[in-house]
Amino acid sequence: MNSQLNPTKIAFIGAGYMASEHLKAFYDLPNVHLSGIFTRTIDKALALKSVYPDLEIYDSINSLYSKTKADLVVIAVPELACLSVCEEAFIYPWKLLIEKPVGYNFSEALKIEMLANELNSEVYVALNRRFYSSTIQAINKLKNLQSNRLITILDQEDAIGALASGQPEKVVKNWMYANSLHLIDYFSMLCRGEHVTTKIIEPWEPKRPKPVMAKLIFSSGDIGIYQGIWNAPGPWSVAISTEELRMELRPIEQLSLQQKGSRSIEMQAIDPLDNKYKPGIYRQAEEAVKAARNIKNSLPMLEDANRSMSLVSSIYQSQ
Repeated sequence: MNSQLNPTKIAFIGAGYMASEHLKAFYDLPNVHLSGIFTRTIDKALALKSVYPDLEIYDSINSLYSKTKADLVVIAVPELACLSVCEEAFIYPWKLLIEKPVGYNFSEALKIEMLANELNSEVYVALNRRFYSSTIQAINKLKNLQSNRLITILDQEDAIGALASGQPEKVVKNWMYANSLHLIDYFSMLCRGEHVTTKIIEPWEPKRPKPVMAKLIFSSGDIGIYQGIWNAPGPWSVAISTEELRMELRPIEQLSLQQKGSRSIEMQAIDPLDNKYKPGIYRQAEEAVKAARNIKNSLPMLEDANRSMSLVSSIYQSQ
């Protein structure tokens, strides 16, 4: 943390794992002050304060804002608490960065977006995979390629494991929003134009989960192919095929290239920031500070995140 005058003040709601990862990144940014935290789990807040002594603990969202006048609040709470926290946090004039998913399903996400519009809240969503060095490298490679893109995503979800780990049943029933969103958001990032339609190849059967397959068509001519493997092994991967170049993120944190006319695979280096911090989190925090300072930034706003939630809904035919 830098001690320059007028630092950007960052507050936090929630004290779990993701909150701790956000804190780590913001703490290391210049001219940033971690001004306060509110959580219903005081023991977790005390544990964070032992690492960040300047972090004051407050007993309500109202006192968090009124005492800190924070420029930005980071909300990292469980899915089922998100709506009620947003209803209170949107009242205040800070900017907001909310950990995904913003709402446990699509209907709730739209409700939160409507609330943000009614209260003129400036809301961003922490889709940190957009800030992976591998993702940024892939997007940069695509900038000068004009041919159509075929984006193939392989998703793997373990609903049984999620329940066993203590996830609420209501969240697990909507696990495609809580977890598949991480991957389906790549369609929003990489496919150009508007989403025209989704053709279901293998439908989602919630009572008997099996592989889900769908074809997404975009107005640009780009095509997305989604495969979701449930309660069975499989790697997460994103493949990008163009006439000139094939790229693959597998694991998602690393990009590999295959040039036209070549059989060799070129592995791209991972930015050291994605080893020091949870991948993407530091660059995301940099952009969040820009937003707090009213500087142009690349953070996705709530409506951007909800476009990806809409894609999830189109694949799983679920609201």
